[in-house]
Amino acid sequence: MGRLKVQGYDSLFRDTSTNAIVNTSTSDYQIYMQRAQARENQSDKIRGAVKEINNIKKELREIKELLIKVIK
Repeated sequence: MGRLKVQGYDSLFRDTSTNAIVNTSTSDYQIYMQRAQARENQSDKIRGAVKEINNIKKELREIKELLIKVIK
């Protein structure tokens, strides 16, 4: 696997066999992974909030049904 330096970038190289750009900077990789983890955490929070909202909606429907029964 041969590598050619990408002009203007210290940590980027082009893989000559696949023509892919490869970033060799470990600090850039760590930053990327931190951002990916933050996105995953945010998605988990949103999923949790949606579940909680759905549970509240279900409980409100049950309360409404009970109130309708009491009124009749």
